[in-house]
Amino acid sequence: DPKPPPLPKKQLQRAESLPEQGPSQHCPGDPTPGTGSILPPHLPRKEGDPSSVPPQDRPSWGPRKPLTKSQSLGEPVTRSNSPQKTPSPSPAELTFGTADGELGQVLQSPAGVCGVVLGCQAAALARLSARIQQELVGSEERQQLLEAELAGKRWAALSTLQREPCCESGDAWYFPVGFAFQQSQLVLAAKVPKPGCASPGVQSSLGVHCSIQRLIGRFADHFPPDLLLPGSSGEQNQSPAGEEPAHLATRPVLQVLLSPEVPYQTLAGFVKGSQGLHRTSPGHYERLACLLLLQVCTGLEYLQAQNAGQGDLRPENLLLVRCPCPPWSQQGKEAARGLALPRLLISSFFKVKDKRRPCSTSQEQDWTQGVAAPAADELNVGVLIYRILHVDISPENSLGFRSNRLPEIPSQSIYSTGLKRLATLLLHRDPCKRVSVAQARSILQVLLWGPRQELFARSKKTLTLLRSWVEVKRTLLLLKFAENSAGAGASPGLEEWLCCQYFKDVTEHTLYQVTQALYA
Repeated sequence: DPKPPPLPKKQLQRAESLPEQGPSQHCPGDPTPGTGSILPPHLPRKEGDPSSVPPQDRPSWGPRKPLTKSQSLGEPVTRSNSPQKTPSPSPAELTFGTADGELGQVLQSPAGVCGVVLGCQAAALARLSARIQQELVGSEERQQLLEAELAGKRWAALSTLQREPCCESGDAWYFPVGFAFQQSQLVLAAKVPKPGCASPGVQSSLGVHCSIQRLIGRFADHFPPDLLLPGSSGEQNQSPAGEEPAHLATRPVLQVLLSPEVPYQTLAGFVKGSQGLHRTSPGHYERLACLLLLQVCTGLEYLQAQNAGQGDLRPENLLLVRCPCPPWSQQGKEAARGLALPRLLISSFFKVKDKRRPCSTSQEQDWTQGVAAPAADELNVGVLIYRILHVDISPENSLGFRSNRLPEIPSQSIYSTGLKRLATLLLHRDPCKRVSVAQARSILQVLLWGPRQELFARSKKTLTLLRSWVEVKRTLLLLKFAENSAGAGASPGLEEWLCCQYFKDVTEHTLYQVTQALYA
């Protein structure tokens, strides 16, 4: 179309001038007339249109078109002759019921079909991970309501379910108690700290994490006479039959912490009772060891981000909690043989800025001397590997870390060599060669779900190969979820959640570095 004749310069206002354009029609998404939008002055204006009022007579506080992200202050406003398209949904917003019109826009995106599919997979894994996590730790809203309901409650509001502790850790006793909440009877854990071991202030401020013990209530009260603490006689807590209960002054006032997770055992008890299982089913047991160590590392990472530290990372202070139901990967015979994966909880804490946990041995003090504070976590995880694998690394019979000679880990499964390599990297005296807790977590993930070394037997390890491996494994994982959900009807469990966490976040660059350290 021919351009309209130029307007006289005397009619142009410098502050309102715009580049000349040909006639254009109103596009969907453009400001409609009557909203104070800025239009080229040469376009015809309708009678009564507020935009036809001369600029000097227009109020300066009228509505204006907001700036978009790609439009900076001071840049000229340009208009396109082509109609504006409705923004297409992102891959995370796509569902099976997405309208074909919107789907067609997505398929024409620069990313192409492959990019859209990969984006949908990543979004699906993130949603699945969030749902499984809610099943494991409970609804955040429900936990907040429960915490509010428990405020001010004491022993009188709780029902005793067991006279003796269900679990004893290195720093506390745990009693299962009942509490009526929302027309249901909940089972909670009443944690009675041992003398000098309480740190409720730090623990209450840590937030929610799958590997961190959560507190939902606390109080100080006389210890009930129908409960028995180890080391105390029943006669001291109970009155003779037919007589009035003993005076309150005869019973101690103890601090009590309430937790929604009821532990049934410590990691120390699990390791002690699984020596036979390790001999008869080494592959299953050492895979279970990798999953337990992975939970420890994720918990330690969270604590470091919260500027908190674990009080004493020993097997005696790591709690095991039964998951609601056996996951897909551990049903049938494996669950019957005691191979069901428990949820591991770190339960002892302190603030890093307040104090540092004292070294338990002179060897540990020598090892951490002159090293930053987080090095104690690497040391503890490295020692924990030996203890879970039933290898003695106690100060009494080991040569210590000064000699750089560590106990030998026997090769009993496909995980043995990798665990031995990880322990060596965690306990290395050279800080430049020592791996962090985050790197240890990545190594454990590779040990559990790959890529294994045989992937590089025929193909050279490249970022392209690793990227392709991640994309294919994500697809196969989602197919596994779909097939299992249509089959036995069992819900995904803790191991599936840990696997989702891995493939949701892993990149080819991380895999390249981890495999370099693990398979060196």
